[in-house]
Amino acid sequence: MVRDPYHPVLIDRQQIAVDGHPVKPAECVYVAFNKPRGLVVSASDEHGRATVYTALAAAGLPWLGPVGRLDKASEGLLLLSNDTTWAAGITDPATHLDKTYHVQVSGQPDVAVLAAMRTGIDDAGDLLRARRATLLRAGEKNAWLEVVLDEGRNRHIRRLLAALGFDVLRLIRVSVGSLALGELAKGQWRQLSADEVDALDTRKG
Repeated sequence: MVRDPYHPVLIDRQQIAVDGHPVKPAECVYVAFNKPRGLVVSASDEHGRATVYTALAAAGLPWLGPVGRLDKASEGLLLLSNDTTWAAGITDPATHLDKTYHVQVSGQPDVAVLAAMRTGIDDAGDLLRARRATLLRAGEKNAWLEVVLDEGRNRHIRRLLAALGFDVLRLIRVSVGSLALGELAKGQWRQLSADEVDALDTRKG
């Protein structure tokens, strides 16, 4: 009998059983969720705020961990899965998997600002830069940018733009790698297809 939950198992040579009944690995589940603004990406919140798990409570899904993060004020595509190896490949900075965001800012960034976003700035020892930054459209008082990151630090885009003198009004993640948010409604979720899962599997090169 083994009581240590971290005891290593050679899955191809050993079998796990509880009360004599073999335990099979859980079926892997992969979900895309359109996170609304205001939800916290954690299992529980010490301040009693609603979480993504509150929104998914009635979905009948097994326990799924978030693949990366979106802060409370951010919206858009959030992946969740119980396949920790697949998830780690997506979040590992070494894989340089593109994450694309549409960002509304106050003011009108010019070409020099966009170039500075691509060059990057040092913020408390963190090099914050965008792989790509382009202007989508501009109004009298604000503008929408498309920003692509291939690695992400805490509040990366917000800190980068703040250092350049711009406040972020909205931040929406619209794609992770080849997977786009598409027409998925805010607050809704769907399971990924096998092809979509494979396309994001960094182990397959």
